[in-house]
Amino acid sequence: MDHNEVIERALIHIEDHLQQSLTVESVANTFNMSKYYFHRLFSAMMSCSLNQYILSRRLNASLTFIQNKNSSLTDIAYQLNFGTQASFTRAFKRQYGVAPSSLKTGLTTISPVTIPTVVKRPIKNINGDIVTDFTLTEFKETRISGIAFEVDLANDDYKEKIRAHSEMLLSHIDEINGPCYVIYSNCQPDSTRFKVLFGIPSSIEIDKPYFFTVDVPQIFCARFNYCGEILDIGDVLENDYARFLKIAKQETAETDIELIQAFDDVHHLDSTYHIYAPIKKLPTDSDL
Repeated sequence: MDHNEVIERALIHIEDHLQQSLTVESVANTFNMSKYYFHRLFSAMMSCSLNQYILSRRLNASLTFIQNKNSSLTDIAYQLNFGTQASFTRAFKRQYGVAPSSLKTGLTTISPVTIPTVVKRPIKNINGDIVTDFTLTEFKETRISGIAFEVDLANDDYKEKIRAHSEMLLSHIDEINGPCYVIYSNCQPDSTRFKVLFGIPSSIEIDKPYFFTVDVPQIFCARFNYCGEILDIGDVLENDYARFLKIAKQETAETDIELIQAFDDVHHLDSTYHIYAPIKKLPTDSDL
């Protein structure tokens, strides 16, 4: 099994044993792995510790028990290994912001969520720390023609907005194939709004509003590889990037460009893609 399959199977194992005692050692033993390596792997892949994940899934399971109204809160706490009703209530309020009793009375409704999807990406081991695999590389100077717009990553429709603009661009270009880029820039501090350019490496002129041709300068970057629906990685990328900066002892670069997402095929935006994150080129970084 590769590491993606290990974690996928671990999530199913945890879900099937929420009413039993679960520890790092017991879950790791299921996959004949060292508890120390498994814990580092799980934390890197899921952006949280195993114990935090188990707690969140037990609280998620409690929603069904509560809303069925067949068990008392004390019974639910016991069934899901919380020890006492008080500890269960405290954990529930931390996660959901309301007391479980409000669900009992019908004042609040919270729907359970399915097992999270494991975002598939390669990993590497650096001096005992597991981090998403990266390559220090130059994003070469590239002329890109495309359509500009804004997205707010806090809104659920941002993926559809990107896809709609990509289709708008393709409708103005005949028989285009090859790579494409989604360039995110000019995000203000503590903001989730980005200026976006969706484009192809070409020099074309389209006499329509919001169509531009720009020269993206050469940028030193950390490159990561992901697989899945376009930008369907949410907090995973943020966590991966933070771990990379800490473990690789790198610093972010001061540039208007925040991220560059590169696809090999402009017609397949659900394929494997690269994320280029600008970083400072330190004296110890070799020229690549």
